Amino acid sequence: MSKENQKPTHRDVMPSVINFLSDELFEGDYKEQPMYLQEIFELLMHTEFGDDINLRQKILSCLRTSRNLAETLSLFSEKQIYKACASNR
Repeated sequence: MSKENQKPTHRDVMPSVINFLSDELFEGDYKEQPMYLQEIFELLMHTEFGDDINLRQKILSCLRTSRNLAETLSLFSEKQIYKACASNR
């Protein structure tokens, strides 16, 4: 059976997360993402679209996830994270 037809297993989770983090390192400062989201949210609140409770809940959920990721990774330097991602690819 080809790999495309196989269902992912729990063992596929970490390599996928590692690839995601590795890709994020090249997209800018991921540790600043929560602040970027907060800025966007604050600006959006002053618009007609920002008055939507469902949108606000989704934004807050994204902000919480982003903060948790940044907090988790804050213990490590960018060099440590890059090295870990590179060795696990």
